Amino acid sequence: MHVDRTGGGSFPRFTLMTLAGRTLGAIPPTAQVLLGIVSVQIGAALAKNLFSVVGSTGTVALRLFFAALILVLLWRPSLRLNRRAWTVVVSYGVVLGTMNLCFYLALERIPLGIAVTVEFLGPLAVALAGSRRWLDAFWALLAAGGVVLLMEGRGDLDLVGFLFALAAAACWGTYILLSAALGRHTSEGSGLAIGMAFAALVAVPFGAAESGTALFQPWVLIVGIGVALLSSVIPYSLELEALRKIPPRVFGILMSLEPAVAAIVGLVVLQESLHMLQWVAVFAVVAASAGATRGSARPEV
Repeated sequence: MHVDRTGGGSFPRFTLMTLAGRTLGAIPPTAQVLLGIVSVQIGAALAKNLFSVVGSTGTVALRLFFAALILVLLWRPSLRLNRRAWTVVVSYGVVLGTMNLCFYLALERIPLGIAVTVEFLGPLAVALAGSRRWLDAFWALLAAGGVVLLMEGRGDLDLVGFLFALAAAACWGTYILLSAALGRHTSEGSGLAIGMAFAALVAVPFGAAESGTALFQPWVLIVGIGVALLSSVIPYSLELEALRKIPPRVFGILMSLEPAVAAIVGLVVLQESLHMLQWVAVFAVVAASAGATRGSARPEV
């Protein structure tokens, strides 16, 4: 990440930013979303292994701090933004930081697959918002039924964790809309880098208060960098680039595989097995999103 060691030249910075932008731009937007899904779920599984050492908020602090540092070094964003752009960037950062705190607090209490399935109601709501088709009402009811099955599938499901996941869902829906605005008001990864810095400012005080000096263990810092790359830098860069080319509603629909990927990653990496009804619930939410995708794909083209 040593972009410009001389301190005065602009060529290295321009070359790296241009290369990154062209690399992301060469990937089809649908593939960008799918790659982001896989990356963020593997990152979440890796992050969960840090909970016993630095806690959930400490893990969020590491993730967002290193993500912000990497993105700022990569893009070297300009601070010359108009008032509207600053409003969008700051709002994006605050929502992003809050979303991550809520999600990791949920992840500390409930399995990855369940946390993501509940959180996914946010983008699904964006996908269905404003629709007047009766079939879309059916998909919404199917998703709601999936959430009910999650609660019924295992009696000891932590209610606080479930509520944190719901809060993360609300933030995620807002994040999708703000990401689209961020893409319109900023160039390349500049807005993402500044927004991530504000997200880190939201999370770091909570993480430092919970974990203290444990954050500075060398191996913890190394794992934190890996979590930042997998859970923030790679997926958010891919998503932001995708949102430059596709509407927020389509983006929300394309995320339909997220709960299933999370459940599979949780099973394989974390050995978190779900009960049969909970698997049915996960795929009910996936089916609801897939159905909404089929019903709304033509109008959006």
